[in-house]
Amino acid sequence: MHIIDRRLNPGGKSFANRQRFLRRARAQVRKAVREASSSRSIKDAGKGGEVSIPAGGVYEPSLRRSRDGGVRDYVLPGNKKYIEGDTIPRPEQSGGQGSRASDSGEGEDEFRFALSDEEYLDLYLEDLELPDLAKRQVAGAEAVQWRQAGFSSDGPPARLSVPRTLRHSMSRRIALKRPKPEEIQALREEIERLEREGGQFEKLQELRADLELKLKRNKRIPYIDPVDVRYRRLESTPKPIAKAVMFCLMDVSGSMNEHMKDLAKRFYSLLYLFLNRRYKHVDVVFIRHTHEAQEVDEQTFFYSRETGGTVVSTALFKMEEVVRARYPVDQWNIYAAQASDGDNTSSDNAIVLQQLRDVILPICQYYAYVEVAMDDEEEPPGGTEPSTNLWRTFRRVSVEAPFAMRRVRHRRDIYPVFRELFSRRPEGAEAA
Repeated sequence: MHIIDRRLNPGGKSFANRQRFLRRARAQVRKAVREASSSRSIKDAGKGGEVSIPAGGVYEPSLRRSRDGGVRDYVLPGNKKYIEGDTIPRPEQSGGQGSRASDSGEGEDEFRFALSDEEYLDLYLEDLELPDLAKRQVAGAEAVQWRQAGFSSDGPPARLSVPRTLRHSMSRRIALKRPKPEEIQALREEIERLEREGGQFEKLQELRADLELKLKRNKRIPYIDPVDVRYRRLESTPKPIAKAVMFCLMDVSGSMNEHMKDLAKRFYSLLYLFLNRRYKHVDVVFIRHTHEAQEVDEQTFFYSRETGGTVVSTALFKMEEVVRARYPVDQWNIYAAQASDGDNTSSDNAIVLQQLRDVILPICQYYAYVEVAMDDEEEPPGGTEPSTNLWRTFRRVSVEAPFAMRRVRHRRDIYPVFRELFSRRPEGAEAA
């Protein structure tokens, strides 16, 4: 049996060649995708498009004839600088690239490559996962898992079991006494010998009748009969699905300017894209807060212009309320991601700390805090940490729970920070 893929190549291009190129240039394409993410708008975060990679960075395999078995020793004349084993540096690029003319140097053009939405997302979200996803069974939430369950006499060609088919064929041929090719050949040789020698006419007739009977039996009993064919049988069994809920808490108070809100929205857009791409059973709960907290839909969360004062504890109390109402702790994996500029009412910091320690963190698998700042804001001297209210408050709990903190000032920092927070970690490793 031969299976021929006759699907049309997308856009008139060779699908197989395209996939081979992606495998060869995966590292360069992945780097280009991540660099391009910083300049994209929020609505285009998960869409495909063109990326540029250096032409010289793509390895093109080639074949050539070897004259000396693959090993050659030769001396190039005129060398006064290098000896065997030295690494020769590349020549400096002093021209040959760009729009201006040059009389020396050399360079390489960039290779522009168009990615589909699926290819872009696969590279964009590679090696990301929700940390510590527990396997908790939820009533009514089961997936189908297929396992080997013996053999059957019918099925698709892809599941044909050749060894089992041949075993049944041999058993049937032995039971029905199908003549072996060696037996038929031996009879023919014996008949030919008697015909050459002459005489023994009765024995010759007997051998000819026996040969005719064996040939008829050989035709009536095929080597492989349809009753011999066996297929591997698969049986579906229910498999519990680990369900999770992600709480997105965003500060939209008056202290958050447009730049900070843009950073927060980009972070949550990437998080939302990641969850919907990688997981089929993850609920996302959006909570916006000023001096009051509200559970809102996706459209309101990203595009509403409501503002006000800053009381962070309201978002934590709203999260607790939603968990108690809809997400039993013994059945759901609970995650939270919070974005804020770090400002909070001074009298509220103690309440935030108590709510985190006593209620939120004990029920959370993982809590991520992203603090957004102005692009031109200077980093604290000497590598010290930021001095915002929330950062100091959260630092007191980050060492004793599955809690991670990061700070971003520019849109180009969003993706690296996101990867730090949600990269696949070795078993036993914890977020810092």
